[in-house]
Amino acid sequence: MVSTGEQRTKSRESLRGPLVRYRVLAWTTGVALLCLTTAFILKYAFDSPGMMSWAGVTHGLFYMVYLVVAVDLALKARWSIKGTVFVLLAGTIPFLSFVAERAVTHRVEAGRKL
Repeated sequence: MVSTGEQRTKSRESLRGPLVRYRVLAWTTGVALLCLTTAFILKYAFDSPGMMSWAGVTHGLFYMVYLVVAVDLALKARWSIKGTVFVLLAGTIPFLSFVAERAVTHRVEAGRKL
């Protein structure tokens, strides 16, 4: 019979790849969103639309990949719908993707569900 500790270890090992992919995309999406927020401020406060040409597209592309990677991790880690939706929306609010990434990492490494 397999003990609970061994099951947690196997579970964490199987989530290592999806967790690393999620962490990388959470950070890149967060940085891209901060660039987009800066672009909005520059465009509307200082009439300088230069960054808008690439910031929106960059964040959009990263966010689409972030959604796929986050759903993959959510399915493999068996998260609740509520936790999954929170993590998916984290890529749309400045700085929240960084907070969500830390929370997700701690929970997955501890073997707890979201």
